[in-house]
Amino acid sequence: MPESAVCRICGGEVTAFMDFGEQPVSDCFLPPGSTAPEHFYRLVVGACSACTMVQLLHEVARARMFHEDYPYHSSGSAHMREHFRRVAEHFLATELTADDAFIVELGCNDGVMLRTIAEAGVRHLGVEPSGSVADITAARGIRVRKDFFEEATARSILAEDGRAAVIYAANTLCHIPYMGSVLDGVRELLAPDGVFVFEDPYFADIVRQTSFDQIYDEHFYYFTARSVAAMARGHGLELVDVERLPVHGGEVRYTLVREGVRERSAAVGDLLAAEEAAELTARPTLEAFADRVRTARADLTGLLRDLRARGEEVVGYGATAKSATVLNYCGIGPDLIAYVTDSTPAKQGRLTPGSHIPVVPPQRFADARPRYAVLFAWNHAEEIMAKEEAFRAAGGRWIRYVPGVRVD
Repeated sequence: MPESAVCRICGGEVTAFMDFGEQPVSDCFLPPGSTAPEHFYRLVVGACSACTMVQLLHEVARARMFHEDYPYHSSGSAHMREHFRRVAEHFLATELTADDAFIVELGCNDGVMLRTIAEAGVRHLGVEPSGSVADITAARGIRVRKDFFEEATARSILAEDGRAAVIYAANTLCHIPYMGSVLDGVRELLAPDGVFVFEDPYFADIVRQTSFDQIYDEHFYYFTARSVAAMARGHGLELVDVERLPVHGGEVRYTLVREGVRERSAAVGDLLAAEEAAELTARPTLEAFADRVRTARADLTGLLRDLRARGEEVVGYGATAKSATVLNYCGIGPDLIAYVTDSTPAKQGRLTPGSHIPVVPPQRFADARPRYAVLFAWNHAEEIMAKEEAFRAAGGRWIRYVPGVRVD
């Protein structure tokens, strides 16, 4: 019998459809020679039979994931910097036109979106629990509160700043298991006609592409329009708009408001109908996805073993959080991948979680000119291909595993 749990959204039954086994905390990169024990947890994902929310069955304590040394910076990608600039400009033109307008961003990271808001002179606040990136935000002149957002946080912000015309979150809401407290806080803080806008990985795109590495500790929920609508209703909110986004391997931007405040767009009905037609969370769909994941594991490990047997050196590109799922589920270590190159200084000179592959600066990759590189940062493929044209020109070949294992 598959493992089951109680749904964190509605209290229904969540039945597992994929077990990735024991996994490390995905962004916990180890110093070489460290003797400190690594924390492991069972990475099991399931779907609720009542509200259809796809979610993890085991929670990693938030302090283990989002802490003083959290290494991810949203500003690291030029493409994402432009994406967040456009988000800010949209809010400035539509929702933040009043003189006293106020916007709150949950999980503002290094302030990449709020920077444009602050430069426009609009009242703002970022809520960011990870100390190191919050410090970067503050140094950029952006107002930030080092904290996790929940109902008590919302009340404190309300008392100091008043209600928010916009509450925004990008790649944050799916990280938060205690959703009830967050949504109650949003309802408390939101202006009567305000909007709560968030964007996160879209489960339909994960299924379509077999992008199984999107499933890791920080991503507790995997949203669809149907599950978000049900989640919102439970807290006096309503889903009134959706927008597909071509970022991070496929996301959806959801807009929630207080019930009855705005008309629902046609886009919501269209996406709900598409999800129903695809039977996204039906058992056969989920089991077929799990079968494809197991096939990808066999294909990837088989390819890497064959290349190493032929004496080829294979490296990794991008020490991403999601690569932890690939490396540990597939049993890939330094015997198959010599090193992983990454531009994040906080990761360089350390070892990947669980798999203990050295992380090196980009210059090592440029100088060594390896023959094969596994593209872990595949969601930034276009930007990377343009940046690493010399690798391809020198005969280098990219190994991709989404969608499906192949050598480009």
